[in-house]
Amino acid sequence: MCKRFVSIWFKHLTTDWFTRRNPALANLPFVLTAPSHGRMIIVAVNYLAQKKGIYAGMVLADARAIIPSLNVFDDKPGLADKLLFRLAEWCIRFTPFVSIDPPVSLILDVTGCSHLWGGDETYLTHIVNRLKIIGYSTRAAMADTIGAAWAVARYNESKKFVIEKGQQLEALLHLPPEALRLELDTIERLHKLGLRQIKDFLTIPAYSLRRRFGPEFIKRLNGALGVEEEIIQPIYPVESYRERLPCFEPIVTRTGIEIALQTLLEKICGRLQREEKGLRSASFKCFRIDGKIEGIDIETNSPSHNVAHLFKLFEIKLSSIQPDLGIELFVLEAQNVEDHSPAQEKIWKEPGDLNDNHLSELLDRLTVRIGAGRIHRYLPDEHYWPERSFKPAMSLQEKLTTEWKIERPRPLQLLSQPEPIEVTAPIPDYPPMLFRYKGKLHKIIKADGPERIEQEWWLQQGKHRDYYYVEDEDGCRYWLFRLGHYSTDKSYQWFIHGFFS
Repeated sequence: MCKRFVSIWFKHLTTDWFTRRNPALANLPFVLTAPSHGRMIIVAVNYLAQKKGIYAGMVLADARAIIPSLNVFDDKPGLADKLLFRLAEWCIRFTPFVSIDPPVSLILDVTGCSHLWGGDETYLTHIVNRLKIIGYSTRAAMADTIGAAWAVARYNESKKFVIEKGQQLEALLHLPPEALRLELDTIERLHKLGLRQIKDFLTIPAYSLRRRFGPEFIKRLNGALGVEEEIIQPIYPVESYRERLPCFEPIVTRTGIEIALQTLLEKICGRLQREEKGLRSASFKCFRIDGKIEGIDIETNSPSHNVAHLFKLFEIKLSSIQPDLGIELFVLEAQNVEDHSPAQEKIWKEPGDLNDNHLSELLDRLTVRIGAGRIHRYLPDEHYWPERSFKPAMSLQEKLTTEWKIERPRPLQLLSQPEPIEVTAPIPDYPPMLFRYKGKLHKIIKADGPERIEQEWWLQQGKHRDYYYVEDEDGCRYWLFRLGHYSTDKSYQWFIHGFFS
């Protein structure tokens, strides 16, 4: 399939944004300025100011001489970049492959897209009109190459902005050298040599042009003609697993959103199932007709292509989507995909281990409801120091690399940081008789210990710990330790580190 590209040129990007925020400016000439070497320089002009001879780069004082009542506003640094990114996101409704072309342009790879709108002409007109509705004045062109589309959008005076397939050479012949996106000094040299149109130097041998104007000149020319392919970077990499559902009429009801989500899930899960894969994270995005994007994300504990289960996860968050005036495009992306082969079921043994899909799906639903990072699974680690003796598991299916140490009892709940307590102990190495924790006094009736745990000197230096397992008169059991050796000057300190029940 022949590649097709659209270049969108925002002629007054930042000033159009100011006009959108303050509609009264639509009938007034105004400029945006920024200080430079002690002078105020115009960096952007609106259409009315440009029509009267004001241009970017002009000194503000000279502009006021032309229009004494000129309205002036301070430029916002970085505004153009932010606007281009937002507009690029907005244009995803027309194609999934949208790239930013600084300072005031976008490049769209529209290969295979225009037929959905009835053809190239209708497609391009629809894009320009939609941008006009939201307040941006643009010129756009479509061609087989990025360079040709960029050139025609800016310098074509024939009002023909859709270049037929394979006709980029004819479209470029009568355009000036500026249309090739060349450096300013290269353009000046071309004009001095009388080469004022692209056709004037097309017949000159490439090696002569390269020697006089450099390799960048040849690269730009070949790119525009389609001899060399030009690579662009989309704002969002096109996911391998992505499904789109455009709507003929804007969707404003929850029922409509649910139908769209169900349709997209069936498509993407059908493909995942055929390829024996399952998704671990997915994003559901809704593109509203006012340009805003609503979206929800989900994650799973194990790979899944179960449509009903994934729909339930999304359904919990669907209330956060506000359709407002209507949604015109739905996109479902599976950002993280892993292998997922269906396990062979056993007839006589009831499932109940960590590979049970019902357990994984339960954890998925709980995670969506209470939030990510609330449910954890831990595995043993090769350390003696209690805080380092375990590690979080990456998934339910992650295998043990070492066995849990069960020679000595360990508390069911371990505090992330030991907390200091007040202890009464009669003699060295004897278990405590009383301890006070959070203002409550506990009388110990049973105790065992000490168990000495030394610091791992290759990781950290410090005092050892002597741990005791104690039970108070209420039957509650605790894990206490003394930090350091017993001494008469009481330089040691007691801590509570965990609870057995």
